Parts: sequence; C-alpha cells; structure tokens
Amino acid sequence: MKVGTVTGSVWATKKCPALTGQSLLRVRVGERVILAFGAAARLARPNTPADAAIVAILDEQTPPVEA
Repeated sequence: MKVGTVTGSVWATKKCPALTGQSLLRVRVGERVILAFGAAARLARPNTPADAAIVAILDEQTPPVEA
C-alpha cells in the first residue's frame, strides 16, 4: 500500500462496463488517500480490470500525545 494525493480526474471515451459508475482519478504519491495495488485492489469488485484502487481517505494526522 502507498499513501497518495488525488490531483484530478481522468476522462475516457470508452470504459470497461465493469467500471460503470466508478470514477477514474489521477493520484500522486503524497499524504491524503491510501492506495492498494494488484489483487488487493480488486477485493470488493473481483471482475473489475483494475490494478490500483483508493481504499481509504486519510483525515488530518496529529502526533500522539505523550503521557
């Protein structure tokens, strides 16, 4: 898994029917979302031809408070 930042969306003239209703997003490695790759990216939709998926959105991170 990697952490990345969504930088925009991607538009396609044709898209696989299995991706209907799904957004294609451009992501750069950074700090706002968690990405899964390979088989882990297809766990929720096994028949989707995807190699990467956003699996979580990160909230603002704060350092732990020391006791």
